[in-house]
Amino acid sequence: MMSAASAQPASESFRADVLAIAAHRDDVEQTCGGTLLRMASRGLRTAILDLTRGEAGTRGSAEDREREANEAARLLGVGWRQALDLPDGAIENTLENRLKIVSVLRQLRPRVLILPFGQARHPDHAIVATLGYDACFLSGLSKVEPHLAPHRPFKVVYASLYADVRPTFIVDITPFIEQRHTSLMAYRSQYANQSAGSGLFVPEAEIRERTFAEARHYGLLAGVRYGEPFVQKEVGLVDDLTLVPVQSI
Repeated sequence: MMSAASAQPASESFRADVLAIAAHRDDVEQTCGGTLLRMASRGLRTAILDLTRGEAGTRGSAEDREREANEAARLLGVGWRQALDLPDGAIENTLENRLKIVSVLRQLRPRVLILPFGQARHPDHAIVATLGYDACFLSGLSKVEPHLAPHRPFKVVYASLYADVRPTFIVDITPFIEQRHTSLMAYRSQYANQSAGSGLFVPEAEIRERTFAEARHYGLLAGVRYGEPFVQKEVGLVDDLTLVPVQSI
């Protein structure tokens, strides 16, 4: 079962250049929302697949999170967003779950896939890193679900904002930092001040300071004002040494 949570009506013919897969509604907004905004500004088609609906969250309901995800998707300029029905807080890397993601990969046929980095406090995030990668492998096998044309993304990258790891590269999100923050704050059920979960959640007044400080830190690493960090497993390829960005000294 897949429940729609789209900025625009979901279309079987929609194709994505960049697809971000996350465990929970609001993960993408925190870790790579600015990158999706930057890609959309370049005319690329972006999409989000949330694997759970948020039914186990301390705050809000799955219905609240769906409405908020719709609004956040609109603010991020994504053309497609949906949520699977994997259990919130108990995602597993099973064949059944891999096949659910395979159907989305083969429908959207993204060139780039963004996954959460495998080092994470929340078990769901760590599992999605391997679940998403394994689904990509499976999606390229023509004898698996043969009624759908096989497809593998060309590039898989990992959003590493909350991981204690040196990023491979940074995306400059300076022009989009305010819009990224607005998309995150669309989740009023999560981030507005309230008694439920008050000992677990950051006070609303601190969210902007913290998220901007993190983006400023990663921006400084790359010589820009605000940035989002990513890790890629492959060795990079350079054609012209005089065009390699980021000054050394």
